[in-house]
Amino acid sequence: MAHLILTYRLKDGVSPADFENWVKTVDQPAMRGLSRVTRFDTYRVSGLLMGEGPPSCSYVEIFEISDLAGFTGEDMPGETVQAVMGAFMGFADAPEFLIAEAV
Repeated sequence: MAHLILTYRLKDGVSPADFENWVKTVDQPAMRGLSRVTRFDTYRVSGLLMGEGPPSCSYVEIFEISDLAGFTGEDMPGETVQAVMGAFMGFADAPEFLIAEAV
């Protein structure tokens, strides 16, 4: 099982309420409908547990993916992911896409 972790802030002028509505009505249903995505959740970052200042990101997304090669080779270039990613890139400022494996 691979995990894909996205961290990002919203672009200037993007309303958190509008973005979160899109996440709940478009992003999550579409991505959760992919057979290789076994879990997908979006989290709003509310602060730091330790330290001061603002967090490095405003949102974190965590995907559990059963077949990373199939996801990157077939799902990502597919119509569903491309449509979601196109809209997502209109909201997100400099997202970082991390591939992680359990230790």
